[in-house]
Amino acid sequence: MARTLLTSLVAAAVAGAVAVTALAGSGPIKPPANIAKAGKIVWCSDIEYPPFESYKGSTPIGADIDIASGIAAAMGVKAEFKNVVFDSIIAGLLTKKCDAIVSAMNDTAERRKVVDFVDYLKVGQSLMVKKGNPKHISTLGSLGGHVVSVQSGTTMRQFLVAESARLAKQGKKSFAIKTFPKDTDAISALKTGRVDAYFADSPVVAYYVSKDASLQIAGSPISPLPYGLAIRKHDPLRGAVQRALNQLYASGAMKRIAAKWGVTKAVVFLK
Repeated sequence: MARTLLTSLVAAAVAGAVAVTALAGSGPIKPPANIAKAGKIVWCSDIEYPPFESYKGSTPIGADIDIASGIAAAMGVKAEFKNVVFDSIIAGLLTKKCDAIVSAMNDTAERRKVVDFVDYLKVGQSLMVKKGNPKHISTLGSLGGHVVSVQSGTTMRQFLVAESARLAKQGKKSFAIKTFPKDTDAISALKTGRVDAYFADSPVVAYYVSKDASLQIAGSPISPLPYGLAIRKHDPLRGAVQRALNQLYASGAMKRIAAKWGVTKAVVFLK
């Protein structure tokens, strides 16, 4: 998740074999005039949320990066990524810092009031705890009396607030929520003992557990929600993005991208 706004050009080659394979046998998609003239789609993304987006050196990588690059390649243009803190990412789109958002963003009714979406996957959420689960946390209900960390500006935070209030209304112990602008700080809070659990999308939790033996998943995935590519209201780019996404699905590229980043079992494909 971003500290500052950084721009990194990703040429069609960066989309790699995945995008090339995705387009095999498919007709080109005509992009809107402004995108064709610019020769690129500029995507806002909070690039510190592996395995969907992160940096390898100065190069953005991840499932979302491959998907966005494949969509751009389907229109015969490049993909450019601007690193934007998540809780200001919609504002960045609306003020035209970018053409669209790709950032593991849930498509919600509240967000649809200000942007349009092209949904591309469904993803559940999971709790992560220290190895051995010393606080015996396995469900949202078992969080009562504990402290959980989450990234600010996310639907996960809103979900936790509602769940804590629900527990209190039932006469049970609620739980405290600590929010952090950067997802990595929310994880650090768990590792250093400042919180008892961390809450995020299931593929992200699975990724961190696979990289750190001191962590483990607690319980089962919770309520899968759609991930959407956000685009300004009434922007013709939405239709072109939808057609490009359809090509990625039809060619099998979406499943190949998921397999490449190890999230096949943690996501629900839409087609």
